[in-house]
Amino acid sequence: MITPRLLAGAALSVALSACDEPSTSSTPTTRCVGADTDAATAGCLRPTMPPEHYVTQALLYFDTLDTSADPARVPTYSPWVARWEWPPWLLLTGWGREVMVNTATALRQIDPSTVPQRDCRFFPEQPFARCYVVFEYAGGSCPIYEEFVFNDAGEMTFIEAWSDVDGLRPTSADDRFGESPDFPRLSTRVPGLGRADGLVDPESAALIAAAESDPDLASFRARALDFWGTWGAEYRAAPPDFFARGCGWGAEP
Repeated sequence: MITPRLLAGAALSVALSACDEPSTSSTPTTRCVGADTDAATAGCLRPTMPPEHYVTQALLYFDTLDTSADPARVPTYSPWVARWEWPPWLLLTGWGREVMVNTATALRQIDPSTVPQRDCRFFPEQPFARCYVVFEYAGGSCPIYEEFVFNDAGEMTFIEAWSDVDGLRPTSADDRFGESPDFPRLSTRVPGLGRADGLVDPESAALIAAAESDPDLASFRARALDFWGTWGAEYRAAPPDFFARGCGWGAEP
């Protein structure tokens, strides 16, 4: 599912101006758990950079997957950045800066695409950048909703993606950018993402404890401990048409 295209100057200006739009919610949408501890969740952090920093980083992420963009243009990843893509995608599809860079390089060759449509916006609570994008593959268009979490240094620590397709879309017309307190994201439940450095330790007591009552966290932890093994198993178990389903190419989700 992952790929992008360098925006024209005018489109980039629109995206950056959109980041100045304030959140429409009057109440916090991300709960802080474990403030000032190594187990802090992402909701404990507040922006330390100008709004345009977070929007630009999100756009750079899509550039890494866009065959029309400069491959040297990459976001500032945390050393242990994670990418989680909800079904029908393959869950943990990136773990660590090196994996993110190398998989992007491979995808440009194996499964090339562009991302001509991007609407990325800043939000004052994690995830600080949230985007609607459309990937263009040889087989057709693939609409995606994607969110980005950052640490205090402005590094990207967690990427979360969903298909923007009926039956798979997590958002609604009334909550286009997931501002509801009960929005079903994983990023704000991961212990450690609310540390100043945003580093997550799969072996930490906090993550082990949280995973006992949260199946998604348990899945994330297991996959982080054996990234390539679990990714391979997930790929082999996926239905042959999972990509078409995720893009909405004439298949039921």
